[in-house]
Amino acid sequence: MKLSARNILPGKITAIKKGPISSLITIEIAPGVSISASVTTSAATELKLKKGMTASAVIKASSVMVGVE
Repeated sequence: MKLSARNILPGKITAIKKGPISSLITIEIAPGVSISASVTTSAATELKLKKGMTASAVIKASSVMVGVE
């Protein structure tokens, strides 16, 4: 598979929290460093996502927002 996105972070799925509409997938991309993504539950099922499997976080965005208090 080829993608136009240049921010591809490979890792392992460490947690999956399934909901009726969306699921939260957590991928450890380095020791102690994780990133989470919200995907539709149907997509998680179709991709057969399971804890411990290899996966990549693919980030494609025109802007990134940062907030502080």
